[in-house]
This record gives sequence, structure tokens and C-alpha cells, in this order.
Amino acid sequence: MTVEVGVITGDLTLRTAWDGRFAILSVQYDGAAEWYAVEGSPVPALDRGSAQAVHEAMTAAIRRGAEATAQGLVPPAPPTR
Repeated sequence: MTVEVGVITGDLTLRTAWDGRFAILSVQYDGAAEWYAVEGSPVPALDRGSAQAVHEAMTAAIRRGAEATAQGLVPPAPPTR
């Protein structure tokens, strides 16, 4: 699911940017110029590892289909010292 156009299907590219606090997810049709915000993005991510975990969870959700969104994607908590 995207914010701008709703459901998109087919061959997609997922991009995850990390701004130091959030993983910002967007998708595009392979070969297209337009990027669309994934519904539920941005997702809290305290570090690059957390942002990568969000990316991997979103990749798995997209592969499962069924109107995948970023809502509910929560990166693992950082290790305690």
C-alpha cells in the first residue's frame, strides 16, 4: 500500500532511507521514475541496523502481498549494556 496511489503490484523496488531517527520507506515500479511512500512510513529506527531490519521486514511483507504496509513494523530494541 502506498500513500499516493494505494495498492501497487508487480515488479517493485523498495528503498529505505534512514534520517538518524526514522526508516523512511518508498517503492517504485521497476524502471519507473516515480517513488511512492509506503503507508505507515516512517518507522522509528534508532540506528542503521534498526533501519536495515525495518527494510528486511518490509521486503518480506511485500513478498507476502496482501496490501503490505509499514504499520506495525518495529525494529528490534538496541542491546542493553
